[in-house]
Amino acid sequence: MQLTAAVSFLTILQEESVSVHTYAHSFLQVILLHLEHRDAGVSNAWLETLLSVIEVLPKETLRHEILNPLVSKAQLSQTVQSRLVSCKILGKLTNRFDAHAIKREILPLVKSLCQDVEYEVRSCMCRQLENIAQGIGTELTKSVVLPELIELSRDEGSSVRLAAFETLVNLLDIFDTDDRSQTILPLVKSFCEKSFKADESILISLSFHLGKLCHGLYGIFTPDQHLRFLEFYKKLCTLGLQQENGHNENQIPPQILEQEKKYISVRKNCAYNFPAMIVFVDPKNFHMELYSTFFCLCHDPEVPVRYTIAICFHEVSKLLNSGVYLIHKELITLLQDESLEVLDALIDHLPEILELMSTGGESSVQENKLSSLPDLIPALTAAEQRAAASLKWRTHEKLLQKYACLPHVISSDQIYYRFLQRMFTVMMTNNVLPVQKAASRTLCIFLRYNRKQEQRHEVIQKLIEQLGQGKSYWNRLRFLDTCEFIIEIFSKSFFCKYFFLPAIELTHDPVANVRMKLCYLLPKVKSTLKIPADKHLLQQLEMCVRKLLCQEKDKDVLAIVKRTVLELDRMEMSMDAFQKKFYEKDLLDQEKEREELLLLEMEQLEKEKQQSDGRPMSDKAFEKKRRDTKTPTTLPKSIPIAVPGPSSATSSASKEIKKSKLIRSQSFNNQAFHAKYGNLDKCASKSSTATYTPSVSGLGKTSMISLTDDSFRTRNASSAPSSFSANSSLAGTSRVTGNSVDPKSSGSKDTQPRKATLKSRKSNP
Repeated sequence: MQLTAAVSFLTILQEESVSVHTYAHSFLQVILLHLEHRDAGVSNAWLETLLSVIEVLPKETLRHEILNPLVSKAQLSQTVQSRLVSCKILGKLTNRFDAHAIKREILPLVKSLCQDVEYEVRSCMCRQLENIAQGIGTELTKSVVLPELIELSRDEGSSVRLAAFETLVNLLDIFDTDDRSQTILPLVKSFCEKSFKADESILISLSFHLGKLCHGLYGIFTPDQHLRFLEFYKKLCTLGLQQENGHNENQIPPQILEQEKKYISVRKNCAYNFPAMIVFVDPKNFHMELYSTFFCLCHDPEVPVRYTIAICFHEVSKLLNSGVYLIHKELITLLQDESLEVLDALIDHLPEILELMSTGGESSVQENKLSSLPDLIPALTAAEQRAAASLKWRTHEKLLQKYACLPHVISSDQIYYRFLQRMFTVMMTNNVLPVQKAASRTLCIFLRYNRKQEQRHEVIQKLIEQLGQGKSYWNRLRFLDTCEFIIEIFSKSFFCKYFFLPAIELTHDPVANVRMKLCYLLPKVKSTLKIPADKHLLQQLEMCVRKLLCQEKDKDVLAIVKRTVLELDRMEMSMDAFQKKFYEKDLLDQEKEREELLLLEMEQLEKEKQQSDGRPMSDKAFEKKRRDTKTPTTLPKSIPIAVPGPSSATSSASKEIKKSKLIRSQSFNNQAFHAKYGNLDKCASKSSTATYTPSVSGLGKTSMISLTDDSFRTRNASSAPSSFSANSSLAGTSRVTGNSVDPKSSGSKDTQPRKATLKSRKSNP
């Protein structure tokens, strides 16, 4: 009841249900009355309420109702609990009065409580000196507070000495250089010496505040003191590791167990302060001064220590900058750590770490950095498999999400052969939906930055065959999730070319949940269309929606269809030309399309360079070869996809432009394309003068692909962007649609298109 009343009084104050004057008149005396309740929990609850009330009450009310009675409450004749409450109230009151009033009315009480006979009171008052120092200013702090702190630091009670030490550390910024060097530094040295010899109680606090001490005393240490302080830190980092007790875990005495826990806390605090120590010794001296210590912390036998150093790893990487290659082995060690807690802490900033590992350093360091990359890929794959085998699916989900940074770190071939198939496996076999979605999104990003058209087509084919046309309805649901990610990541024309028809084909899915999910996705699908280029796709979409309205038998799906139809009718279509209303979205989509076009162009230029390096050829033969590679091969009829027909050959580019493109292509060899690595506008403008035409419309012929369902008509070639003209065919099958089809036969494959594809490949040199 008392606890509830205290919380209620605090809520009334915070919500300003009554005026401050009314609150002070009605509730303040009740709060003061219960401060010395015999139950410690109740007393603390009322005290917290009073401390919040002090922040809003008028000064006169504070002086008459709280400060004046406090003089008698702080006397030695009062109980210990009363004096402890007085200490906390005094610390809060200093924020409300000026320095003169504090000096006259509050400081005498503070001095009295600092000299109290009970160590609990002295410790409590010592911890309030920080608030008092901020209220009275620098001069009074030096003349009044500092002498009290020095005296309390020599107190017989260990808790009092600990409070004095922590308060001194927190007040370092207030003191000038002379006070730090002449008064505080000797105290710190004394604490460090006593912590090992006679006063281990301060060891944990000292190790925790070590970074703040280094920052506050920086520039004051002599070279000898600097070296001693660094050696002291190194000693703390290995504290307890040299001891061999020779007992089994069940036979270890309680005193030794308690001491080992204390040592683990010390090493954990040292790991927490490691970035500050790098600044203390200068990152240039890291290898000589701190690398061995960092190695010990990363290989510490206790999980909390390794967990803490894993959290700090990205800060260490930033500080080392060009020397980040020095800690590459430790990154591998933490990625391979047996504890998933350590891995979870490391992957929070994994993209930053990997980017620093791959881009940091000078050219002289580049060789060392790249030579160790083969160790990184097995460590990343092993970490994912270890997370997948555990029950901690959130760690697995987070790791898959962070893997989306890999295209900016390693080559697309490495991703394709080492990571991409694993994403497929997770999508199709994992039982946790968030994990499957994370794998799906990461796979889409891998596809987005893949630089080989043949590999891209293979991935698209797998997505359509194994997910969109899969036997399991669960896989077909994941295909729709993948379509949503593709709409987000890729350009509109890419989705329309490869995934529009397979997606709307699921309107005939025999499972109601699949049709229902598709209905929710239809507005996003429609948003990818551009009029008039995609008029035929719009007609097919409308036809599918009409079929759903007429033929749908499931009442839940039908209700969603009706709601979706209304939403589709309200949508405004995007035009080929930029509209003011959709300008930002259209501009972003054009940027995505330019990037996709540039990836195709880079691949083509690399092929040409490899061919020209392999054997010399005349300019005429080279131009003929370039034209041949742009002639699309025959596509199988099994996959519903709209592609442009063959366009007329454009004029050859000049040698200067070709050389510049080849140079630009080489910059993409070991990393995926990203906007920050090149000027997209320049790349797109150059490509428009050479082989590719970024315009969406204006193609000469139409390539029609027959579908298994007569209700689907192929997309006119004028609606497909020429930036996606295929160099190789997509081999696949189309799932027979319709509600009456047996689901088991939905994944059957047709061998005829594959034979046709093989023939077409043989016919093309």
